[in-house]
Amino acid sequence: MERESMEFDVVIVGAGPAGLSTACRLMQLAQEKEQELMVCVVEKGSEVGAHILSGAVFETRALDELFPEWKTMGAPLNTPVTEDHIYYLRDDQKANKLPNMITPKTMHNDGNYIVSMGNVTRWLAEQAESLGVEVFPGFAAADIIYNEDGSVGGVLTGDMGIGHSGEHKDGYMPGMELRAKYTVFAEGCRGHLGKELISKFALDKDKAAQHYAIGFKEIWDIEPSKHQEGLVVHSAGWPLTEASGGSYLYHAENNQVFVGLIVDLNYSNPHLSPFDEFQRLKHHPVFKQYLDGAKRVSYGARAIAKGGFNSLPKMTLPGALLVGCDAGTLNFAKIKGNHTAMKSGMLAAETLIQALGNEQTGGKDLVDYTERFKTSWVYDELFKARNFGAALHKFGTFMGGAYNTVEQNIFNGNMFFNLSDNSKDHEQLKLAKDCPEIKYPKYDGVLSFDKLSSVFLSNTNHEEDQPCHLKLKDQAVPITVNLALYDEPAQRYCPAGVYEIIDTDQGEKALQINAQNCVHCKTCDIKDPTQNIQWVVPEGAGGPNYPNM
Repeated sequence: MERESMEFDVVIVGAGPAGLSTACRLMQLAQEKEQELMVCVVEKGSEVGAHILSGAVFETRALDELFPEWKTMGAPLNTPVTEDHIYYLRDDQKANKLPNMITPKTMHNDGNYIVSMGNVTRWLAEQAESLGVEVFPGFAAADIIYNEDGSVGGVLTGDMGIGHSGEHKDGYMPGMELRAKYTVFAEGCRGHLGKELISKFALDKDKAAQHYAIGFKEIWDIEPSKHQEGLVVHSAGWPLTEASGGSYLYHAENNQVFVGLIVDLNYSNPHLSPFDEFQRLKHHPVFKQYLDGAKRVSYGARAIAKGGFNSLPKMTLPGALLVGCDAGTLNFAKIKGNHTAMKSGMLAAETLIQALGNEQTGGKDLVDYTERFKTSWVYDELFKARNFGAALHKFGTFMGGAYNTVEQNIFNGNMFFNLSDNSKDHEQLKLAKDCPEIKYPKYDGVLSFDKLSSVFLSNTNHEEDQPCHLKLKDQAVPITVNLALYDEPAQRYCPAGVYEIIDTDQGEKALQINAQNCVHCKTCDIKDPTQNIQWVVPEGAGGPNYPNM
């Protein structure tokens, strides 16, 4: 098939904080060196920011370096953090407010801002375009182009106008070849091309297994009398009796709060539903006091890479770099990954400008990126947080939290040993018959809601007549293995009601995949106990359209 081809110096996959910071810094350096570069960013969302989901309390360290004048440039950072409240929720009614001195200092947010990262990335895209970067939203990077020598030569965007059975519809458009001397993969957590590269080039050899959580977020308009702009609330404990994790409520601008729950995906009880745990959370008095009389305006969910330092893969390979959450640079001790993602992209840009100035062919393994990374503050920050997640996994929320307080507040993250967790999240599920069933309360439609009404608020849409982007390696496994042994946990870990067990006309059980509901969280790709589900990109512009996340 003849495909249109475009050539660039650098192609960047993903218009999130990592990808856009790479693009901006690259063009800044090119202008300083009076070097002409062609750089493009492809983004699968319908617009920049459409697929961005983050808490988000934002640390400005990387932004200060990238655009020192960001305040006068109109960056959408309008709400400085004024106060931190941290609670241990003992049960569905009781809570203990913890003094700052007995919580890890990494949880303190002096100098940080409550932001919409969707709006921040839109602003970064504006800066990138003003510097000469071509930004293409609505184009999904579907496949990797490999050169004859095995190096990465760019990406292939997905075909448009293919029917469910693979036939070409009216208006069919083949994908484009976007060829580059170097390609930067900045897809976010569990990027499907990053996953392919990590496997193909064994980039995670001798590294601890990557660990994940699923994070939920809702935006609520609350009563002005209850709003405390700049207040940051975090909690641990209830409702997560069968999993580790924590919750948050951030008072943003315009009488809005961001409320959410993070559930670690190493849980063992297949009956657990992270979505329902989140719905329960909102009924706790610590959260209910703000949400009573309020209106829910948005919903979303996204997997989070939380393995940190011990799980970082090799981030370079012939012709390409992995940056941001595609590599897992999030600092889970801070529950922040935007500033580290941005810095990893900026370091990539410094590496690329040097390589492109020295040779013209591309395709090299830019191993000097590794040295740049190791001598940067992001490496130091991740090293100091290396034991945080493993401590919670090994010792539980309370004792793990106590350990982390000692390590961070007294030893500044420089304990003389490493805690490592080499288990894989998908291998942790026990058999359904060996675990207690969990009876979740009915949704009241006031504070708690069902999945479908929630997905409606994410503005999720996919062209209905297209191939399913949730691929099963073996069609029989969901029923013969996952249902038989684990009561098919996909029914519960998916936050969007994509996976349903139905009764067929023949009186048999079958798995129905409602792919149109998919919010691109990637949890199914991570938690399926048989690793039978492979998430690939749908047509470009499909998925959620988050307005303000």
